Amino acid sequence: MILETARLRLRKLTPDDAEFILGLLNEPSFRRYIGDKGVRNLADARDYILNVPMDSYERHGFGLYLVELKATALAIGICGLVQRPALPAADIGFAFLPAYWAQGYAVESAQAVLDYARTVLGLRRILGITTPDNQSSIKVLQKIGLRFERLLRLTAEEPAVKLFASTT
Repeated sequence: MILETARLRLRKLTPDDAEFILGLLNEPSFRRYIGDKGVRNLADARDYILNVPMDSYERHGFGLYLVELKATALAIGICGLVQRPALPAADIGFAFLPAYWAQGYAVESAQAVLDYARTVLGLRRILGITTPDNQSSIKVLQKIGLRFERLLRLTAEEPAVKLFASTT
């Protein structure tokens, strides 16, 4: 376990989480706001876990974590830090199954990750990115204290995203 909040536990993803990841990454909302990761079966999901979050744990000391309800250990989403080549600092990312939206879980887990990044990892500046039309994610980033800075393109081929940053 990496973090614990009043209602949630955040832990490193493992290949055993492939079924959950397969479902989450194929949610229409995930594909719309975050993107199509090309994960279509359990083998793809295991490869994604190995090549994205687990690789990030090794290379950067952080990554995306599984978010589960403390009371039942039910997986409901992911939240953590991503180091993107196009950004000068780690950005906080999160995605939850729609059944768990609007219950404060994204804010609760994102705040815990932000606190962890500052106190344990010693990161001073934390970023957040979102599509310009993702009002729910914009609200989460603002609630944890990140402020809009500007629009930017991560690559020349991708549409612009809103960049948010911590003020400390």
